[in-house]
Amino acid sequence: MKNTVIDYIINRLADLGIEHAFGVPGDYSFPVDDAIEFSGRMKWVVCANELNASYAADGYARRRGAALLTTTYGVGELSAINGVMGAKAHRVPIFHVAGAPSTRIQKQRLVSHHTLGDGDYGNFFNISAACCGVSAKITPDNVVMEMERVISEAFRLSQPAFIQIPEDFARMPVQGTPVKGRRLPHVFRGKSNPSEVKAAVRAIVDRLKKARRPIAMPSFQIKRYHAQTALLAFLKRTGLPFTLTAMDKGLIDETHPQYLGLFAGDASTPTSIGRTVASSDLVLCLGEVIEEDFNIGSWSGIVAPERKIIIASDFVQVGDAVFTSCMLPDVLQELARSAPRAKNVRLCPPKKMPLVGKTEDHLSSAAFYPRLQRFLQEGDNLITEGGSCMFPCASLALPKGVSYEGQILWASIGWATPVTLGAALAEPRRRTILVSGDGAHQLTANEIGVMGRYGINPIIIVLNNGIYGVEDVLSERGHVYDNLAGWNYHTLPAAMGCRDWFCTRVETVGELEAALVKARRHKSGSYLELMIPETESQPLPRAAIETIYKSHTPKVR
Repeated sequence: MKNTVIDYIINRLADLGIEHAFGVPGDYSFPVDDAIEFSGRMKWVVCANELNASYAADGYARRRGAALLTTTYGVGELSAINGVMGAKAHRVPIFHVAGAPSTRIQKQRLVSHHTLGDGDYGNFFNISAACCGVSAKITPDNVVMEMERVISEAFRLSQPAFIQIPEDFARMPVQGTPVKGRRLPHVFRGKSNPSEVKAAVRAIVDRLKKARRPIAMPSFQIKRYHAQTALLAFLKRTGLPFTLTAMDKGLIDETHPQYLGLFAGDASTPTSIGRTVASSDLVLCLGEVIEEDFNIGSWSGIVAPERKIIIASDFVQVGDAVFTSCMLPDVLQELARSAPRAKNVRLCPPKKMPLVGKTEDHLSSAAFYPRLQRFLQEGDNLITEGGSCMFPCASLALPKGVSYEGQILWASIGWATPVTLGAALAEPRRRTILVSGDGAHQLTANEIGVMGRYGINPIIIVLNNGIYGVEDVLSERGHVYDNLAGWNYHTLPAAMGCRDWFCTRVETVGELEAALVKARRHKSGSYLELMIPETESQPLPRAAIETIYKSHTPKVR
């Protein structure tokens, strides 16, 4: 192994268990590109563009625990920003390594390509750094120390990291003693203050003992901090019923006997979940449940502060008392040993959607989603795009062992197609299934060719109604800007070089049932274009739209 700065960076990230690098090669990042290619520990995944690469890295990190994204200076790193910011919003650790012009160019302020032409090479660093939780400018003499700091902070915060390395520095030898790191999830994620944890747990236990109708609400942060085992032990000890929001779906097996269903305020599934949470005298938020508009039914599910306890990533809040330096896994582990058994628990497990539609009927969303629910099998990984399909997919009661990924907070349409690539590479033994609307899919569909290039076998389901359906739901119908270009979607994989894929257009319920059976049996990738009537996308009532956007002058009685 070489002992250059960039070889050290790549090997140090490989120590974490990262086996793939997502990106687009560029001249200032050639040392980075070469180090990945010849490392022997990582495989290149050359994406269609930097935005797609950042989305793919997001999907990989969600399933593997961390990811490597590489871009070139300026044009490349800025193209990736939207995807990196989405990872920051959802607390996903991505290491974004960007090559930069040599320090010889920078010191002389020579005007170079990929710049603003002003000789200033600090224009973009602060932009890229702001998209991450931690950043570093790497030199030969600081690389060992800085990589340890960056790795530690990225996992303590569970956020992306930005690493910039000038081209000449990348090729220089490391100064210092290299560090051999540990694989995830054994990486240090912050240290708790034991006395604060004990005080916080006492306060939580006291509230639990007094509560008559407590309920637990775990968040996606449990998964980011690898605390699922502690969560399951806590639930087993207490017997507490629990619910999940759409943002937290996939955190825990939904066949768990204490799982009640999806909480989304007035839009909960089943609807009784909203009433259950509203009537609870204590909501134990295990991780920070984000009370975002789409996540909790246009803010109808906001829980009053006095009725909830927050166990965040690094602090606990019980009423007015805030306990700091309390890492989430440590608090959960203590609660799993000391929390009381819940009393008067009423469990009502969620049920499957009833089947709708006859074999000869034209396909509809109402017919599709119950069949999707029955199609899913243990080991599947369901990826859901933002838009009209996001809400019914979140409402599905998932079969045992089915994982789920969505992006309801950042909600960047087009996210899910490249995420499918990243997730499938991270967990090749799982069957990765994508559900996307046609509008979002058009933004990033060129990543299908990358899937074919690297031989993954997803099942891609595209709902084709010819419009940005969710836009019609949120405004009114008939706008010219909601109409889409008329693609023949099921022909895309062949045009992009995907060999031996099963691709078909589906127009009836019977065709859907047959296509799902064939897709499940097919060993290579599958692509199903489902023809959904655009008339399904009807505007919400004006009052509901105003509840979401609050754009009009309030009427005061």
